Amino acid sequence: MQLAAAWSVLVLASCSKTETRATTPSAPVAVKVETVAAAELPGVYEVSGTVRARYTAAVAAKIVGTIREVRVQAGDRVKAGQILIVLDSRDLEANLRRAEAGLAEAQNAIPEAENAIAAARANLELAQVTHQRFQDLLAKKSVSQQEFDESAARLKGAEAALQISLSKRQQLDARHGQAEAEVAAARIAAGYGTLAAPFAGLVSERKADAGTLATPGAPLLVLEQEGPLRLEASVDESRLRLVRVGQTVPVTLEGLDRTVDGRVAEIAPAVDAATRSFLAKIDLPAVAGLRVGMFGRAAFPAEKRSVLLAPAAAVVERGQIRSLYVVEGDTARLRFVTLGESRGDRREVLAGLDPGEQVILNPPAALEDGARVTR
Repeated sequence: MQLAAAWSVLVLASCSKTETRATTPSAPVAVKVETVAAAELPGVYEVSGTVRARYTAAVAAKIVGTIREVRVQAGDRVKAGQILIVLDSRDLEANLRRAEAGLAEAQNAIPEAENAIAAARANLELAQVTHQRFQDLLAKKSVSQQEFDESAARLKGAEAALQISLSKRQQLDARHGQAEAEVAAARIAAGYGTLAAPFAGLVSERKADAGTLATPGAPLLVLEQEGPLRLEASVDESRLRLVRVGQTVPVTLEGLDRTVDGRVAEIAPAVDAATRSFLAKIDLPAVAGLRVGMFGRAAFPAEKRSVLLAPAAAVVERGQIRSLYVVEGDTARLRFVTLGESRGDRREVLAGLDPGEQVILNPPAALEDGARVTR
């Protein structure tokens, strides 16, 4: 009995000590704080775009025809005038030969026409001399009126024959000119059977293969001229006032991890009704490694804006969640915040914090929401 009573006293004493330890308040954590404030910063309007060649050409056929041969691949560099695509143009070549034959026929008829004119002129001269002689004889009553009238008729016939020969010569000249025009047109049409590079450049796209039916206007290849490149970016129509031709803007090239100065060379005259934006073309300097299709960002200066800046040392990042500790009285309170751009050792706070609040710098890993702190 005495042993049981002693055991009960010992258990009660142990429980009393445990409760005393649990209710003992923890010591406040010493922290360093900083008061956040709003700041006026230069505004920046940033747009993204794609690096393009300054001059691009879509190579297309002018006639309907089956493609016999495509002599280049995407990525090939070509020279100006180099043959890229050959079409089946046998019918065009036949038309050219037919036109050339017509021209040769017209040319061969020219000597015959000239001979006919010469003969008609000789007959006319003879008829004129003869008629003059008959006129003199008629005055002397040496010939009859019938003979004189026959001489006059022969003169008129000679004159008409000459006019007919001259008319035929004019018709032949017209036919010859028409034949020359037909040959020229046939040669041009036959030239449509081969598609050549309009300038030296890079084949960026190949859209057709041998056996494909080419139709007028349908792109078969896309050719980009080698040389300086440009960034093509879409700008919201409400920011049109921020962009002007000749303006110099910084362009960040993500793939090269560098920023260069670009110059606004062109602004599209019309706004895209679907996106409510317009296209700005920004010329880029020659940069080693820069390629067509790379991603870039251009920054246009905008109006100043008031932002709340917090020290980066106060930000706690856990995955995609960003937070910081705010001191309220002598208590640390965890705040989830939305952050913007980095500004040196500061971060823009877009939501979750107000000006004048104090944030804890380099919060200890063991710091919890509601913990007591001292400054």
